[in-house]
Amino acid sequence: MSELQAHIRLSSDLNVKYAIMPGDPARLDRIAPYLDDVKELGFNREYRCLTGYYKGVKILAISTGMGGASTAIAVEELKNIGVEAMIRIGSCGADQPFVKLGDLVIVSGAVRDDGASQTYINLKYPAIPDIFLLNHCIEAASENKFPYHIGLARSHDSFYIDEEDDINAFWAKRGILGSDMETAALFTVGALRGIKTASILNNVVECGGDTADSIGSYADGEDITMVGERNEIVTALEAFVKLDKSSK
Repeated sequence: MSELQAHIRLSSDLNVKYAIMPGDPARLDRIAPYLDDVKELGFNREYRCLTGYYKGVKILAISTGMGGASTAIAVEELKNIGVEAMIRIGSCGADQPFVKLGDLVIVSGAVRDDGASQTYINLKYPAIPDIFLLNHCIEAASENKFPYHIGLARSHDSFYIDEEDDINAFWAKRGILGSDMETAALFTVGALRGIKTASILNNVVECGGDTADSIGSYADGEDITMVGERNEIVTALEAFVKLDKSSK
C-alpha cells in the first residue's frame, strides 16, 4: 500500500486524476448527490474527502479549508498521489456591481494578494489557470446557461483588516470581478507543480455589501447563492468530463 499523505490522509492507491475542491467541508454533502458510487474517505483537519463517479469519470472531492496555506498543502499532497487536474469551487465577494448574487466568476487570473503564493515565488510570476481547463469550464457554464463572468479575481488573507474597504475599491477600479482567499495559491502552486487548475467562484456578497451578513446567509442556505453553488458544482464536473474526453 502506498504511503498516506500527512494531511489529506490519502495515497496513490486511490487512483484518481481529477479533484473538485471546495473550501467548506460541509459542501461535500452537496457535491455527493451528483456522484455515483460515493465513498466517504476520511476527515482530517480541514480536509474532508470522498470519491464518486460523474458520467463514468472518477472524481475526488476534497475540502481545503479557508485560505491559501491550507490550499497549497492540498495541492502538494494531491500531486503526490497522482491527481492531474484540480478545480476550486468557492465563494467570492463581488467587486463589480454587475456581478449579481449567485453569478459565477470563472477566473482567468488572480491578484496574488495572499501570503501563501508569495512563499513559493516572487510576484513577477503570474497566477493563471490552465487554458484548456479554463475553456472547458466556460463551455460547461455556457452550455448549461448558467449566469457567469470571465475575468480577474483577487486572493487575500483576511476579511477584517482596517483598510479592507479601501483595498477593495482600489482593485475594483482596476477591473477585478471578485475576491476570495484561495485561487492565487491554487494557480501558483499548481503551475509550479505541473497541475492543471481552474477556479469557479460563486458570488455570495454584493458589491459594497456586508461580508459577514452575506456569508452567514449563504452558510444557512437561505438565498440564491445556493443556486450558484449548485451551478458551480455542475460546471466543474462537466469540465472534468470534457477534459477526460479530450485526453483520450
